Amino acid sequence: MLDSLRVFTGNANRPLAAAIATYLGVELGDADVDRFGDGEITVKINENVRGCDMFIVQPTFAPGDNLLELLIMMDAARRASAERVTAVLPYFGYARQDRKDQPRVPITAKLVANLITTSGANRVLTMDLHSAQIQGFFDIPFDHLFAAPVLIQHFRNLAIPDLVVVAPDVGSIKMARAYSKRLGCSLALVDKRRTTKDQTEVMNVIGEVKDRNVVIFDDLISTGGTIAKAARALRKHGVREIFVGATHAAFNEETRKTLEDSPIREIVVTDTIPQQPELLGEKVRVLSVSKLLGEAIRRIHEERSLSSLFI
Repeated sequence: MLDSLRVFTGNANRPLAAAIATYLGVELGDADVDRFGDGEITVKINENVRGCDMFIVQPTFAPGDNLLELLIMMDAARRASAERVTAVLPYFGYARQDRKDQPRVPITAKLVANLITTSGANRVLTMDLHSAQIQGFFDIPFDHLFAAPVLIQHFRNLAIPDLVVVAPDVGSIKMARAYSKRLGCSLALVDKRRTTKDQTEVMNVIGEVKDRNVVIFDDLISTGGTIAKAARALRKHGVREIFVGATHAAFNEETRKTLEDSPIREIVVTDTIPQQPELLGEKVRVLSVSKLLGEAIRRIHEERSLSSLFI
């Protein structure tokens, strides 16, 4: 029964929230998420949610207003006596500072986890964390989905011959290995070092890639520089065609040019972050994760296992 299930959203990604609600066969919750004249956020839930199982779909990419909308909506839901409030974060922002690796820096991911819990979340559902250890920052139930089923199905349909899955860095090996296993192909690694917080330098390519087609899998593309450099290094090692699959596309105005100038044939991303068509370019294709998130929400609501949704 879905009678007590409610799906709400802020302004971060309304199309995705609407698609999730459609998959679940429910109406998107009625809430005003607006601004006062001075820019402060105001929220009002316009329907009775007392005793309901409430899911708030809100990725927390920049600007910070997206995170604030989520926090204020959860506080409103708690004060409206919702039985359970689940924060559905298709993209968990502020995740890249997940440890104190330099003097005098914050652990922002932990701070955000604390804010979400304190604001009234009883549970969190997210997708493809930048670092799996962030799950441990929460003391409430936490479900971590992967976009792998959506991305893998796309590349299976392409039936690319002589395929090799490439991990763009050491930290992505485990994820890349899972993709290579599901696609039934071999694995290679791009060895790189980080020169600044947004820039990297490719050192070596480890694995047999000459005269092969490759697909690079990563959790996030921001500036596109890391992926573009990896693609150029692979081309120097004799790779034929280069494809990219990534869950989150946090593009900026420079990303399109960077990707367009690279030797990549196709970049596949998902709709966890809404995209401006003018920033995508001809190489980028967007797939939806609404059914995957919707099915996870349904199973959480019905107290069923999510195991079969994981890679």
